[in-house]
Amino acid sequence: MKIKPLSDHILIEPISQEERTKAGILLPETAEKERPEQGRVVAAGPGRKTSSGTIIPLEVKPGDMVLFTKYGPNEVKIGDKEYLIAKEEDILAILE
Repeated sequence: MKIKPLSDHILIEPISQEERTKAGILLPETAEKERPEQGRVVAAGPGRKTSSGTIIPLEVKPGDMVLFTKYGPNEVKIGDKEYLIAKEEDILAILE
């Protein structure tokens, strides 16, 4: 199934956090984990439409690694994979 986000929405594949704490303790699968804040852009919409009808293109493109707000994006499950859908305003930075 191919997904094409609309408007200024972006489909993000989250990057899993480390399975160990900074002290080296291994976290079990059942442990409650923080929601990720980094991911890879899988797909992006065409951009935001202004009141005059012109489209302002997005600054991110598929393949970019991004940093986003923790609770801004919505979680979606497509097949057996989990993704996040965010608006461009939820993207804080592109990681290089």
